Amino acid sequence: MTMRLLSLIVLISISTLIPSARAMDRWSALSMIESGNNDAAVGSVGEISRYQIRPTLWPGGNPHNPNLALNVAQRIMRARLARFEHAYNRTPSDFEFYVLWNAPEQVNHPRRAVARRAERFANLVCAR
Repeated sequence: MTMRLLSLIVLISISTLIPSARAMDRWSALSMIESGNNDAAVGSVGEISRYQIRPTLWPGGNPHNPNLALNVAQRIMRARLARFEHAYNRTPSDFEFYVLWNAPEQVNHPRRAVARRAERFANLVCAR
């Protein structure tokens, strides 16, 4: 085995053993932060699905269906991301992405609780 191939094998092995070396995509991280991937979760103000979507934003259908929940979450974020990108001429960071999801009006100055969750979210996604 060449040294280069051996080094590659070692790197791959390490990345599978160290949890922080495995990144989540934004949607998986969002589901983890919001509900612990619980499709039946209901929040304190009635948020539903694994993404904890407010009932006023839910278009109908089964919120326990993870595929439908993902489609709804992505539709909600599409408009928020477009507004952000138009205003700032760039895509949001992972931190800003979470703030746009959780408290879009706070994107420039998130409150402490939102900022803490946004940091945890960014840490889940950061190794991508």
